[in-house]
Order: sequence, then structure tokens, then C-alpha cells
Amino acid sequence: MSLRERDPVIVGVAQVAQRIDDVSEAREPIDLMLEASKKAAEDAGCPALLTRTDSVRVGRGFWAYNNPARAIAERIGSPNAETGLTSLGGNYVQCLTNLSFRDILDGQRDVILVTGAECGRTLSRAHRQGVELAWEPAPSPPGMLPGPANGPGSDADTPELFLASTKMTRHEAELRRGISRPVQYYPLFEAALRFLEDESIDDHQRKVSELWQRFNQTAVENPHAWIRTPMTAEEIRTPSASNRPVSSVYPKLMNSNPSVDQGAALFVTSAGTARRLGIPESHWVYPHAGTEAWDHLFVSERDNLYSSPAIRFSGRRLLEMAGVEAGDLDFVDLYSCFPSAVQVAARELGLSLERGLTVTGGLTFAGGPLNNYVMHAIARSVELLRQRPGALGLVTANGGMLTKHALCLYSTAAPEAPFQWENVQSEVEATAKREVLLDHAGEVSVESYVVMCGADGPEIAHAACRLPEGARTWANTTDSDLIGEMTEREFCGRKGHVDGNGNLTITS
Repeated sequence: MSLRERDPVIVGVAQVAQRIDDVSEAREPIDLMLEASKKAAEDAGCPALLTRTDSVRVGRGFWAYNNPARAIAERIGSPNAETGLTSLGGNYVQCLTNLSFRDILDGQRDVILVTGAECGRTLSRAHRQGVELAWEPAPSPPGMLPGPANGPGSDADTPELFLASTKMTRHEAELRRGISRPVQYYPLFEAALRFLEDESIDDHQRKVSELWQRFNQTAVENPHAWIRTPMTAEEIRTPSASNRPVSSVYPKLMNSNPSVDQGAALFVTSAGTARRLGIPESHWVYPHAGTEAWDHLFVSERDNLYSSPAIRFSGRRLLEMAGVEAGDLDFVDLYSCFPSAVQVAARELGLSLERGLTVTGGLTFAGGPLNNYVMHAIARSVELLRQRPGALGLVTANGGMLTKHALCLYSTAAPEAPFQWENVQSEVEATAKREVLLDHAGEVSVESYVVMCGADGPEIAHAACRLPEGARTWANTTDSDLIGEMTEREFCGRKGHVDGNGNLTITS
């Protein structure tokens, strides 16, 4: 195939980490971004990328930098570069790279640096020790969640590019029952999957822990992974002093691990520019196609708790545009904040749970630097694809409560057609939405449930419930006997009663 000048290519990638115990000596996220950016240029074998950069784009983290991209642009010698920032969400790194590929293809930009970092480990340690980190103060950009007031910037220094959403993703019916955190929602999806597949609690837990053991094995082989200690499925699923129960479904080792200090960076340019800069083609990785879509914003309104039409439609269209099938994928990284996210994505994409579904080891073992994980997945995919020229890799991203999805296919082989991108939101919007009742008094059946654990053991059970006519409502119970039973026996499908205050009792 003849070279197409504007074909976007990733030419440099890097991942960095710090494990400094003394929080006073630890570097802050922007320092990790800068280190990763310089190493990504080294990876491309082209230091000139730093000064040729005409756009620096940063994935939003749990820090309060006003415009970290501006500070990075100045420090790499590209002070006039456009700057960009996203809002919070695990999907936004892939959205940002999809946009970058399109901007390169259209000739809007020539060299784009995408970077991000989190220092969750340092922040957590500083909080426990009562230490105030000496990071430069700066306000948050408009519409962003407030964080610790630290980082370079000023009120006037806002990014030119802002890829964001401020839409609320928690329904009032959920909030009334105290349901708002990912550690509550994803176990609900897990229980719904278990019931769908007609598996016992023990059998399903064994299956999921074996899936996570395979993720752990990948992390052991990944030089960038945060946890590289081999673990058995039994160790992963069994609560212990170092693996405390977070919910009845997931002990700590089945949850995302945000206690990491990690950063990553990607350099994106055109094939023509890469060639003129002397970057060897063996370093190039082409994006073939990208898709995006959101599932219904509120979990309460979704038809069920075990599927994702957005992943289904996005995946189908992605493969169609690239002219490939799911079986053609050599490398896959499914967003892995919790096991249920992986299982839902695999089902929708037609992928077996027995095949490799991560290139990093996932957010438990490779590390869960919150919204920046996908940058590490892309960087690792690039490394592996370079080792197997012509292979095809898929990276999926997920934000919210299995809500916001972005996918992309990558290969060292040039695509038959220039990079293609499509948003398939209209297909998702055409699917049914359930009626939701804020409060209900009467009979229900339990659709899914989770028992949440505290320091002293199980504390409360949250339940998604269906009314006879199909509407959904939410209920809780703090009855210790019932909660204990719920951790040992299947309660999905059981009949119950909800009073007007959202209290659940089981009737049969």
C-alpha cells in the first residue's frame, strides 16, 4: 500500500511509576506526565517531537491543575502549543486519542502529545499522615469536580480544547438508597450476570476469580504492572487480612487499585511527518477505527443490569468499519475496573472469557490510576503490536457505571482505508428505558443485590427490584440475619415487599 501522508500513527509511548514512601520526596502528577512525555519522545527515537508538538492534551485526574498541558508544553519547549483537557471518566483517554487521530487525519494538527498521571498512593499516604503536600496551588477549571488545591496555572490559563461532560449519572432513586459509588454498582451487575447464567454463588465466584487469576498472570509478565506477585484464584477470592471484603461479591483483589503513582504518554503524528522526522516504520502503530457511545445515563433506566447496548453497537460497527471479526483480534484489553465490566464487554463483543482479555493485567494488578488507566493500555498495546508486526489489537474504555464507552483498533499494518470514527449513540437511544419509581410500597421481585461490608463485616444490602408491571425501584435492608443469608444463598428472583421508605423484606 502506498503511504498516505495524513494517516495518523502512534510513534512513541512511555509509562512511568514511582514508589517513594516518603511523601515529602514524592513527585506530583505533572512531574510524572513530564517524565513520561520525554520518555515517549525517546521511545520514538526522535527528541525533536518535543519541540515540534503543536497540541498537548491531558486526561483529567483527581488533582486540581487548571491547565497542566500548558505547563508541560512550556517545559518541553513548545510554549505555543494548543492545550487540551478532559473531564473525569475512564472513557476519556480513548475519546481524546480518537479525537487526536481525527485531527491529524484532517490536518488540524501535526504532532500531538497525549499524557496523564495520578499519584493516588502518595495522596493516600499524605492524608493518613496528616501531611499537606507542597504542590503549587491552582484553581479547578469551570465544571470540574474540586480536588486538592495544587498544581501550576492561573484563572486565565484555561485549555483551548475541553472534552467534557457534566451530566449526572446517578438517578435520584439510587441516591435515596445511598447508592452512588462504583463499588456498589458493579457488584450489582455481577449478581445479575450470575443469575442470568444460572450459577451458584460459589461456582460463579470461582469462575470470576479464575478470570482474575488470568489477569494477574498477565500483570506478572508486564514490566509496567504495579502488582507482579503471582496469585492463585483461591487467594484472589478468599477474604483475608490483606484482602478485606469490600462487598459480598468482591474482596479487595477484585476491585480497581487506585493506590498507585503512575503516568503515561503517547505521541501521535502523521505518517508523512513521521517519515520526514526519520522515525522508523517499525515504531509506527496505526489506529484503524474508533467508535463511541453511552448506555442510558441512569442505571435505573436500563432494560437490565447485565448487558451494554453501547458496547454491542460500538463493537459491531468498529469491526464492520475495519473489515474484521472478533476472532481476528490478537490482543485485547477490556476495561477492567471490576470483573463484571469485563464479562459484560466480552459477552457483547463475542469474546470468550478463556482468551486473553487484558494486555496490562487490569486495574487491580497493573494499576488503576483512575481515569488514566486506558493510556497505559494503549501504550502496552503499542509495545506488543510492535513485537508482532501485522497483529491487531483492541482497546476498550469505560466511564461511569458501565455508562460511557470508547473503542479503538490498532495495528502496525496500515489500514485499507484512512482512520474511521463513528458515534453510534442513535442506536442506543432507540433501545427501551424502564420506568423508575422513587418510592414504592408493595410487592416486588429482587432483580439484583449486593451486600456492602464495613470494618466489622456486612452492613447493608442494596437491591434493585422489579414491580410486577416491569418498573424498577430500589430498596435496602440492614437486617443482620437477612444480610447474612444473602451472602450465602441466591436472592435474585426472590419475592419481597418494600415499604414506603425503601425497606426490603423477603416474603418467599
